[in-house]
Amino acid sequence: MKRVIIICEGPTEQEFCKTVLQLPLQAKGIQIQTPLIKHTRGGIVKWPVLKKQIETHLKVDKSAYVTTFIDYYGLYSKHSFPNWEVAERIPDKNDRMKALETAMLEDIDDSLRYRFIPYLQLHEFEGLLFNDIDVIYQQIPPGDIVGQAELEKTFADFDNPEMINNNRDTSPSHRLQRIINGYNKVIYGALLAEAIGLERIRNRSPRFHEWIGRIESLVDTD
Repeated sequence: MKRVIIICEGPTEQEFCKTVLQLPLQAKGIQIQTPLIKHTRGGIVKWPVLKKQIETHLKVDKSAYVTTFIDYYGLYSKHSFPNWEVAERIPDKNDRMKALETAMLEDIDDSLRYRFIPYLQLHEFEGLLFNDIDVIYQQIPPGDIVGQAELEKTFADFDNPEMINNNRDTSPSHRLQRIINGYNKVIYGALLAEAIGLERIRNRSPRFHEWIGRIESLVDTD
């Protein structure tokens, strides 16, 4: 059984890992642990702080792999992620994420980085919830869906929910706050994600799909 430590940005990502990822990965021969970012008990921190946590996990648990599950949305220059200024000038968002993830990997100690899988969620976790509109209608009481027009337009505009934009007014989480009355990201996030299911999320979210595939491929490593 391979072991993977998924450092989660917050309780929403942590709950998602427990309810959606844990059993399918366990069936593949992978056991996961889901600690929060320690310094804040959830919430993004500067890269040097996160780097220290990553390297500590790798040093203490010499047989485990470590990956990150943090949102690109909410990251700024002040967080001091490596190669940030260069990456921010890359127009294609997928290429930008790859540049940032590569820089994260290269900044980890040489002797440890082979067990590190950097991952940034484009743009944020809540984008994964825009994978199946029928699930939203099935799981949310009709009276609580107060932004039906915006919900349907979002699905019409974005075939790939990972591309729902990085803006305070149009980010996935802010859309959901307007669409669902009383939206709670931890409760509704887990509810909707579990109802959608891992396979359907992977089908429409290519970067997320690739990340899970990389984790699954660890069973073939020595």
